[in-house]
Parts: sequence; C-alpha cells; structure tokens
Amino acid sequence: MQRRKECVAMLLAGGQGSRLYALTNNIAKPAVAFGAKYRIIDFPLSNCINSGIDTVGVLTQYEPLELNEYIGNGQPWDLDRTFGGVHILSPYQAKKKSSWYEGTANAIYQNRSFMKKYNPDYVLILSGDHIYKMNYAEMLRAHIRTGADCTIAAIEVPMKEASRFGILNTNPDGSIYQFEEKPKVPKSNLASMGIYIFTAEKLYKYLEEDDENPESSKDFGKDVLPAMLNAGEKMFSYRFKGYWKDVGTISSLWESNMDLLGEEPAFDVGDSDWKIHSRNPLAPPEYIGETGKVENSMIALGCEIEGTVEHSVLASNVVVEEGAVVKDSVIMAGTIVRKNAKVNYSIIDENVVVEEGATVGDERSAAAGIAVLGRGIKIAAGAKVEGGKILDKDYKGE
Repeated sequence: MQRRKECVAMLLAGGQGSRLYALTNNIAKPAVAFGAKYRIIDFPLSNCINSGIDTVGVLTQYEPLELNEYIGNGQPWDLDRTFGGVHILSPYQAKKKSSWYEGTANAIYQNRSFMKKYNPDYVLILSGDHIYKMNYAEMLRAHIRTGADCTIAAIEVPMKEASRFGILNTNPDGSIYQFEEKPKVPKSNLASMGIYIFTAEKLYKYLEEDDENPESSKDFGKDVLPAMLNAGEKMFSYRFKGYWKDVGTISSLWESNMDLLGEEPAFDVGDSDWKIHSRNPLAPPEYIGETGKVENSMIALGCEIEGTVEHSVLASNVVVEEGAVVKDSVIMAGTIVRKNAKVNYSIIDENVVVEEGATVGDERSAAAGIAVLGRGIKIAAGAKVEGGKILDKDYKGE
C-alpha cells in the first residue's frame, strides 16, 4: 500500500521583497527578521505544524542561502520527518526544459513531481511573507464540507486599500462569482490572503493548461484562478477574522513589529495554545545594567542595555551603550548603538554600528518617515541620518 498524505503545503518563499529596499539586498523577504527572535517564514511554518500539516515544500529563488540555512532540516518546527517534513525546492534543470520560476503558478507547476510523490487529496498554497496565526485544518474542513475545487482564504480590508489586493466578490453562501486582481475600482473589500486550498487533481489540470498557454503570465491571481472561475469550477471563500499583516513594505513591517508591544498587544506571539516556533540563537541571557532603562519593549537573548530603550523591538545580541536612546524602533541582531547616540523611528538591520553621538531618524510624527539602515553598515560619530532616509552603505554625514 502506497504511503500518502491527505494534504501537502507549498510555501512560496522566493520573493525579492523590493519594497523593503536595503533590508532585502542580500536575503529573501521570508528570511527578514521579525519580532526580536523570529523570521517572517516562522509564521507559515508554525501554522502548518500546529494545523497537523507535516509535509511542506518551500520554494526559493531570490538570494536563498540564508533562508535555506535557517530552515535546515526543519527541526525547530518539528518538520524533520522521514516521510514528509520540510523540503527546499529551488529551480532546477530538467531534461526537456529548465528555467527560473516565471510566476507563482509556474513555481508550483515546476514542482508537481514533489506534490505527486505524496499522492495528496489536497494541496495548500501559502505565501512566505505574511504575519498571522491560522488553523489551516479548519480551512481544509470547510473546503471538504463545501465540495469546493478551490478555497481562497479572505479577510476584510479598508475599502481605500482594497485596490492593492485580489478582491473576491461572493454570494451569501460564500461561493465566489468573480475574482478581480488589484482592481482600480473594487466592488467589495473582501481581499485574498494569498492562501489557497485546491483539490489536487483540479490543481494539476489547471497548472498544465496554464503552462501550455503562451499568453499566460503564470500567476495564480491573474491566470489560474480566473480560468477556474470562467470554467465554472466550484470556488469558495474562507473568511478569516484574526490578525493578518502583509509585511511587504517598510511601514507595514514597522507597524507589525509594534503590534507585538503593550499589555494587550494587537498580535500575541506568547500564546501557548498556538506557539510560533523558530531557530533560536546561541546567546546568553539579556543584561540590563544599572544605567539601563527599558519601557514597553521586546528584548531578545544576548542584549546588553546600559542606555534607554522605549517602545522598541530588539533582536539578539544588540548593545545599547550608556547615554544612548532607542525609541520607536526595530533593531535587528548584533547591532551596536554607541554612547550618547540616538535612534528614533527606525528599522536597523543586523550588525550595524551607530557610533558615539550619532542620530538616526526623527522623532515619530505624522510627517516623519522611517529611517532604514541596511546590514553591516557604520554610521560615523556625530553623523545625522534624517527620517525617511534609506542607507545600505557606510555614512559619515553630509
């Protein structure tokens, strides 16, 4: 008897994340640090194992080295399985044809042999760049109950933002009668979350047809989903009510990190009923010195705080020296903020040095922009980096 899986997950993690600018110069967007100890990809991987889905293909393409290294054998997420588990799926050269992934649908199509190896009844398609907690098993049960060929997870968004998303127009029973990819004038505010469950045989059929169509852009939202709808396939929405954030921009990444703070955070990563797993750094406990002051902040292992940290998120091994102030900021691993330096309303990547007396960013206000410092750069003593400035090279001031 052939061993098989009821549902296999395919996680699209090859995006460049160009709107994160300096933060993704050398790493894929799903590998970007988040919330002091996590990376963005921790959330869909944790959702999978918490939902009982233990076979995950992670499709990588842009700057995959760090992401591949981070995922490793999948042990932190309990995805180190002898049958199933997590697998890195990169573009490869085949006998008849080879190419980079040409779009989301093409990426899945090129890995159809991986899916078919497990002979699943259903395939779950995920994006690797969203922050949320979701029980995919409940969505799968809804898909089975409705007898759908495709179920699309959806969330209501403000009407003014609806044109940024794929929009679902649905009947009262949740069946979809129209799908519009980023419409200029949306008819509803029910947005696709980029999470799909397909009945496996239907998915294979439409991916084959899409691959053979020279006019197709090889994209789920633009090509595959409209083709299924036009063919009269049974498609349903699955409404999601919880926290969900697309962290594809500097402002959304900053906001989502800040949503972790406060006595009643908008997004709680400490929920013991739905743990978010990650690969933890080797670091000693955090240390707050006699002159250190921390208010409403998240501080990871290995941090040394002699200065002031307010309303901020600090990853592992960050140093804030005496007299330095960090406020309304996200600081990634290994960064050093020297004596009397000030960091306001900023996102600072790993292993940056802000030298003594330097200032990064402006006080947070409606008019101020978020300052961004790329990985491994140095801000010279006394230099001023204005709010909204994005740097990926050493800066000595103007």
